[in-house]
Formats: sequence, C-alpha cells, structure tokens
Amino acid sequence: MGRNKYPEITIQKILDTAERLFIEKGYDQASLQDIIDATGLSKGAIYHHFASKEDIFYSVFDRIGQHDIAVLSAILNDSTLNGLDKLRAVFKASLQPERQDNMVRMLPYLLDNPKFLAAEMRGVLMESAPAIEPIIRQGMADGSIQTDHPRELAEAMLVLTDIWGNPTVRPTTPEEMEARCAVFNQMFTSFGIPALLDREIIDHLVRLTELAWHGPLGGAENG
Repeated sequence: MGRNKYPEITIQKILDTAERLFIEKGYDQASLQDIIDATGLSKGAIYHHFASKEDIFYSVFDRIGQHDIAVLSAILNDSTLNGLDKLRAVFKASLQPERQDNMVRMLPYLLDNPKFLAAEMRGVLMESAPAIEPIIRQGMADGSIQTDHPRELAEAMLVLTDIWGNPTVRPTTPEEMEARCAVFNQMFTSFGIPALLDREIIDHLVRLTELAWHGPLGGAENG
C-alpha cells in the first residue's frame, strides 16, 4: 500500500467522525470500532495516527480549545470593553448553548474517570486561569474589578465554574445547580463582580444538568 500523501485529511476525518459519535453516543458508549466503521478506515490507519480512543478524545477537545482561544482573543482585543465587561463576555461565550450541549453529551461523569478529571483541573489551572488573569488585571486598572490577587481570583472563579459548577463532574439536579449559581454570585460580589452568572446563564446551566442527567451520561443510573 502506498504512503498516505495527505495525512492531515485522514486525521481530520477521524476527528470529525469521532466528535460526531461522541456527541451522539457519549464517550463511554462510542467505541473505537464505531469510529473505524464510520470512517471506513482500517484499524491500522487509525492506530497510525492515534494510540487509543482516549487519545482521539483528547485531540477532539484540543481542537475545540483552539476555537475557544480564538474567541477569547477577540474579546481580549476589544478596546470598547472594560475588564468586567470582558469577563462577562468570556463567560457568555464559554457557555454558548450548542458548544455546551455538545460537551455535556460527549463527556463521561468526571468523578468516575479520574484521568479526565485531572486533565480538566490541569486545563483550568495551567491554561484557562492564565488566560483570564489579564482581563482581571485590566479590571483592576480601570476600577471595574476590586482585588489585590488577580491570579488567585482567576483560579478560584474557574475552579468553581469548571469543576464545582460543571454538570459533567457528578450527577447534579437542577435545584442544586440553581443553589451553586446563587452562592457563586454571592461570593464574587465583593470583588465588584455582581451577578456574573446572569439569569440566561443560570437557566442554561440548569438545562445542562437535565441533559447530563437524562442524556448519554446516564446520571440517573450512576447517581
């Protein structure tokens, strides 16, 4: 068999197919064989590019993350927004309904998958928080955010939203999500950040808990 002259096309095909299957079935139910069958590629062709289904999964999320970086860069470079406005815009963008729905459908419950939970935590502390810190520093400079500890504030904010407030970490009821959002808003008001989670965001998070509870994650069975 001749060498594949266009490996990037093969990789894109694998990732596109895997992302669709992860959304349709959830990570746990979408098998590597499903990906092989749907792409029409041989097992050897898949393994030439990826070591495992888990490896494919991380690559799918890396690709999603690249899009998020582009969105964040646009917000960071918007000179019409103060620090607080940028922070609100980032939260709105990160909770874009279609994106979040797909993430919830793809992810297994993270408490049942320590390796994925560790990867999520690492991403929060090593990637997401450092990206948010400049926004908080701008807010300190323009007076819209009050803190002497921008790095720690960014970390605390994102650990709470991405771990504690993430419906894919563990089975969560809509009532519990409402309560977490209320506590989150109360905690950050003292930093000049009132109601960062507005009613639209809260309603969406509540809906995500229902999707996680009844969707591919099977929360009712795992709870």
